[in-house]
Amino acid sequence: MNFDEFTGELQHRLEFSDTGETVRAIRATLSTLGQRIPEGNAADLAGSLPMEIKWYLTGPVDEHGQRFDWQEFVTRVSDIEGADRTDAAYHAQVVVDFVETQVPASDFRQLRDQLPADESWEKLFGVVDAGGWGDAEGAQTGGSPQASGDE
Repeated sequence: MNFDEFTGELQHRLEFSDTGETVRAIRATLSTLGQRIPEGNAADLAGSLPMEIKWYLTGPVDEHGQRFDWQEFVTRVSDIEGADRTDAAYHAQVVVDFVETQVPASDFRQLRDQLPADESWEKLFGVVDAGGWGDAEGAQTGGSPQASGDE
């Protein structure tokens, strides 16, 4: 998959009107995730992604393996993306779900293993755990799948 296909699919899933919004959501999520996990794990996760996308996990990150909680993760994503916290949390869930479909299962499992196994961090995997974007979207009633994106 190339950059245009990757961003196009996420633009569709996020229901954004332009690519710029999509790239901001991807960059915000992956660069913040890259800050949270060890450098080697970030490189492993990035290995199967398009070159322009993998850079977000490894390139702009000054310090990998930082210790911060889910609330700080959402705050950082929100600040980078320029979105409110609820939207940023939902966007991160959708981005992570799509990444899960693009990387080897062992690399994704490694990502999950690097984050605390608590209820807060499990929110990041909410769409994945609901069966993926298509199933999560289909389970929605009366509106956008975004309605499930609580912080």
